[in-house]
Amino acid sequence: MNCANMEKLKSTTPNIINKTQMDITKAHPLIPCDLIISSSSWRTKVQSRLLCALAPLRGLSTYIIYLLLFPFQLYGQAPVTSLDSILSEIEQHHATLKAYELKAKSYAYSAESASSWMAPMVGGGTFMTPYPGQSVMDGRDKGSIMFQLEQSIPNPAKQKAKQRYIHSQGDIELAERLVILNDLKAQAKTIYYNWIIAEQRINLLQENDILMRKMKQVEEVRYTYSKTLLANVFKAEARIAENQNMLDMQKAEIAKSRAWLNALMNRPGNSPLNIDSSQVPRFVPATSLDTLALADKRKDISRMNAEIESMKMGIDAMKSESKPEFKIRFDHMSPLGSMMPQAYSAMAMVSIPIAPWSSKMYKSEAKAMEMNSLAMQEQRKAMLVESQGMLYGMQAEIRNMEKRILNMKEKIIPALQRAFDANFQAYSENRQELPAILSDWEALNMMKDNVLDEKQKLYQMIVSYEKELYR
Repeated sequence: MNCANMEKLKSTTPNIINKTQMDITKAHPLIPCDLIISSSSWRTKVQSRLLCALAPLRGLSTYIIYLLLFPFQLYGQAPVTSLDSILSEIEQHHATLKAYELKAKSYAYSAESASSWMAPMVGGGTFMTPYPGQSVMDGRDKGSIMFQLEQSIPNPAKQKAKQRYIHSQGDIELAERLVILNDLKAQAKTIYYNWIIAEQRINLLQENDILMRKMKQVEEVRYTYSKTLLANVFKAEARIAENQNMLDMQKAEIAKSRAWLNALMNRPGNSPLNIDSSQVPRFVPATSLDTLALADKRKDISRMNAEIESMKMGIDAMKSESKPEFKIRFDHMSPLGSMMPQAYSAMAMVSIPIAPWSSKMYKSEAKAMEMNSLAMQEQRKAMLVESQGMLYGMQAEIRNMEKRILNMKEKIIPALQRAFDANFQAYSENRQELPAILSDWEALNMMKDNVLDEKQKLYQMIVSYEKELYR
């Protein structure tokens, strides 16, 4: 059979292996058949020839030989996780966000308790009883046994004002939760895009590794014919090792990013995770940056609005201290002498908070809270103006960075690539020495690396822009 059947084998091999997995599972239940065959690597000539050789085989033999030939394709990797999925996981499972939700609920329960009454007071004792050792002239002088019941009655208006104030504290916690969520999203985006840049650096370094190994092979051949110096072979070998070190650094960066993203999603740091490296950020400028639009978008402004509203509730609660409170008391006296009747006393009491010596406290406190509220409103205005100017500056900087990157990719790198290709062609024909090639390669490689640096800065700037807009 020739290689014309290779495409047919590509489509039928997964079905054959799936059927074989089922057969193995039936025959040997203890063997895990959760291996996943990747169909992404059918490109090299070696694989194509091996597939042609496998074409006459069927069933278990195909599966076993495929395992031996392509073990790196069979073991399934973690599914690709999009950025939106990661952000959703953070919002649902991050422990800090749950803490703010619980704090808001605690204020709701505290607000309910503000409408409760004080517990009644019950007492008992003696009333007008003479001290021991004194002579009693009449049975009426023996005094009485007294029982007392007392209940404070709060002012409903004061309770409602206090309840609204406590409940407003929960609104501040919920607004703060949104601010923290925005910070966590920005952190996750930064890590996600750094991962993408690290993968692009790995691709560049792998290309450099192939090129440097080819140069080393050429230098070794040329050295056998005394066409180059032995030092050039060692130089190429050193560049290969240096390139490998940089490759290891980028792999470590990916491992760190994976651990951090797992931590943000409240998962173990070593949980499998892969990202969609094609999901790069796109700059979308805001349609309007006036302060009214920013006030609606920014959650930190919403938090300040909640704090200002809470202060107003606090002022109302403080002013409600001018309202009176009530108390009732009932006393029952049972005389110790037979000549006195049983008696009682019923009293109703009301506080007078408008008295000058008591009203000073809540009036001064309410005035202080009003000043704090006005100060926070001024801070709110300043924050909006500052944010507006910052966003306009970010827009200009992002556009400038995009132009720089485009100029590097479309003009500088192609020119350096053509220069390198010309010298490399001469080098392949033994008309150029290795140091000159290395110089051109370093210039080209440095420019490609600069493009990745600029991309990373651009992505970070877009993340900061979106963070300011609370997207």
